[in-house]
This record gives sequence, C-alpha cells and structure tokens, in this order.
Amino acid sequence: MSAFPYRTLMVQGTTSDAGKSTVVAALCRLLKRAGVRVAPFKPQNMALNSAVTRDGGEIGRAQALQAIAAGVEPHTDFNPVLLKPSSDIGAQVIIHGRVRAEMNARDYHQYKTVAMAAVLESHARLLAQYETVIVEGAGSPAEINLRDRDIANMGFAEAVDCPVVLVADIDRGGVFAHFVGTLACLSESERNRIAGFVINRFRGDIKLLEPGLDWLERETGKPVLAVLPYLHGLYLDAEDAVQSVTPREGKFRVLVPSYPRMSNHTDFDPLRAHPEVDLRFVREGEAIPGADLIVLPGSKNTRADLDWLLRQGWKDAIHRHLRYGGKVIGICGGFQMLGRFVDDPDGVEGAAGRSEALGLLDMGTTLTPDKRLAQVGGRCVFDASSPDAAVDGYEIHMGVSNGAALARPVFEIEGRPEGACSDDGQVLGSYLHGMFDKASACAALLRWAGLHSEHAVDAAALREASLDRIADASAPLLDSILQSSL
Repeated sequence: MSAFPYRTLMVQGTTSDAGKSTVVAALCRLLKRAGVRVAPFKPQNMALNSAVTRDGGEIGRAQALQAIAAGVEPHTDFNPVLLKPSSDIGAQVIIHGRVRAEMNARDYHQYKTVAMAAVLESHARLLAQYETVIVEGAGSPAEINLRDRDIANMGFAEAVDCPVVLVADIDRGGVFAHFVGTLACLSESERNRIAGFVINRFRGDIKLLEPGLDWLERETGKPVLAVLPYLHGLYLDAEDAVQSVTPREGKFRVLVPSYPRMSNHTDFDPLRAHPEVDLRFVREGEAIPGADLIVLPGSKNTRADLDWLLRQGWKDAIHRHLRYGGKVIGICGGFQMLGRFVDDPDGVEGAAGRSEALGLLDMGTTLTPDKRLAQVGGRCVFDASSPDAAVDGYEIHMGVSNGAALARPVFEIEGRPEGACSDDGQVLGSYLHGMFDKASACAALLRWAGLHSEHAVDAAALREASLDRIADASAPLLDSILQSSL
C-alpha cells in the first residue's frame, strides 16, 4: 500500500466497550505494516487509566496502546482532552496533557467550546506530521443528552468532515437493534457520514449470521464492512473498566480492593497473566478472603477511597493478613494510604481536611496542586536477594510524602531513592506505576511476597503479540475500507 486514501477516518461505537479502542489499534498496526505513517487520536477520553508521554503529559491508556500499535511515541496530541472522574458529578480536566481545572459536569459542558479548540488544534498538528489519523470516538453518538456541543463523536466528525465506521459488540446481544437504533438518533448529515458497520466479537457459524447481515444492509442501505471474531486471551491495556478475572484455585493469591476511584488498574495486568498467580479484585460488599499478598492500587481520590476502604473492613483484614505473615504493597494513592495520614489542606481532591490512614508505614502525605508526570526507570533495592533487578514505570500523582519510612526505599530511580519499606519487611509502597511490567522487577516483587517461580511475564512481548493478533483478525476490515468509497 503506497498510501491510505483517507486523511482522517473515525471509529465510533453503538455503546461503550463495543471495541472501538481495539479496532483503532488494529487499523494502526495494519497501516504501520503497510508502511503508512499513521497516528491514533481520541478527541475526548473519560478514563482513570492513563499514561505518561515522552513530552511529560498525560493521555488515556488506550491511546498509548494505539501509539505502540502504530509504532510511534505516545504524545499528548493523541488525546488532547482527558477527563478523570473524581466523583459522580465532577472530574479533573486535562488539556494537552496538563491539568486545567476540576469541574462539575455542568461547568464542563460550558467549557466544551474551549476544549473543542484544543481538539482541532491537535488534529491539525497530527495531519501535518502523519499521512493519516485514525480517530476513536467515545461512548456512543446516540447519547442524545450529550449531542449539544459534542466534541467526542459526530461533533468532531462533522467539524473535520471525515467518514465514520460504526462498531457494535454482538456478544452483548441486540447488535442489529444497536445499529438501527443508533442511526435513528442521528441527524441526516450524521447518518450520511456512517460509511459502514463492523460487527465485533462474533463466535459461531458465520452462515447463521448472514440473513441478519443481508437484512441490515437492506434496512439501512449501508454495508457491513467486517465481522470480527471473538479473540480470547488478549493482553491489551484496558481503557477503564476492570476486566473479569478467572480465579485460579490453589495458586499464589493476590487481592486488590476495587475502590470507587481506583486508577491505573493496568498495573496488575502482568499478575493477571502470570500462570501461578490467582489475582482477585474485591468489590464493595464482597467478603475479603485470605491471601498471600494484598496490593492497594492507585486512586483518583485518595481520601475518599481510603474512607471506602475503612468502611469495607479492609483495615482489620490487612492487620490480620500481616499477623499471619502476609505481605502488602501500596501503589501511588495506595502508597499514600499506607502512611499515618493523608492531608489535603487546599482541597485538591475534594473538601479540605485530613484523614487518618492505615499507619503501616512511618510517613505522612500532603496533597498538593502540582501533579508529577514522568516516565522513569531504575533498579530494585528493597530485597538483598534481588540486587539490581531492573524496573521501569511512570509516575502520575499529586502529593508529597515524608517520614522515617522513606529511609528504606523500594527502588532507586535515576539515582534517587523512591518508595518506602516497613522495618519488619512486610510492607512496601511506591509511587511507581507499572512496577510489575518488567519481568525482572515482577519476579523480584513476587519473590519478596513469597512466590518463588521460574516463570517470567514479559508484558511488552505479550502486548505486541496481542496487537498482531487483532491486526491479523482485522485485515478483512482494512480490505473493505480500501475497496469501498467511504
């Protein structure tokens, strides 16, 4: 392929989690293979899983994955507007990788004209650098209440005059109603912009589906561009929703409390993939089972999630776990919870105040308006049995921790000590997201926690293999796009 015929192509979905992110990633990988300089783009993303870019900004995790698929460095222009919910009605608004403000939904609706300017600015820069831009929509274009001042779906497509491919998940059921109902909610110009349909996550005999495909094309006058298979065992960074985990009875059990504002749960993907680890997310109201290791994840609202943790009985469960010789790790907000207190004097994450924390590390944290964003690397120093094990990751946090526990660091990051360990060696915490991603660090952390395994999880290799799998499965979609006149 010498060139892709469309400067901008948008992928929208009939619902959230229809498969937009994976379709965009697949197209980016296919175009990269064909020698096309391609960039992913999502005008507006609402997610608590984020990534740090080389230019020191913050974007949605899915766009970082799509950048890997395209073979380019993640950049803030790939996701110019990122919303990180801090409550049911409010979110941190990030523009071009930097925190702009904390807004409630009504104020952000008024702010969308400013956000749209940032979106179009980023899109124009990408068109100047790349041959084509593959765009991911957000949610569904059929959300009538969000149509006014829309920047995430048809509002963007109309502004830049690009064709749209509409994706639906057949595994959920009702796929034909999803397509027809979505078209019914669009304006005439928006319906005309839909170039065709993609049915995602199909399993079964395609012959049994063909009568439905024929009906859909007759009813709408639009082609079904591809039917993509359900692929099991993919290792791909989730945009936001926690993916289900199949329990592995009898294995090394790791518990993660699934608090309301849990962020960057992609930290646990390498543990999910480890054949000797039984990873379990414990949700509200569920019993807290016994475990070998408890990991407190990151949080977008540390004090609120700490309060949730205490209400759910986790403090008693953690102390009981430690009495029986278990280990505890805290990551980012979870690290802050391990200290004596979390202080928010300026109301950075909500109402100003101080919360007593779990008291497992001799330190305290003060939240500050400045957010640290950095890609970092270094070595493990928490355990003499694993000297110099390499670790990579990224930091995304607001707050500064101080106290005696920091004299026993977990990592050495670019020559500086990072994190803290308890005197008894049972508890450690760090601001480093992605600490399990590198096989050497993952093995060292699990060995410290009590799992001595010869198995190593190479997260990068698993991710690359999964991107190639979804690209191979999506080749018919690219062929249909190239053969049709969108």
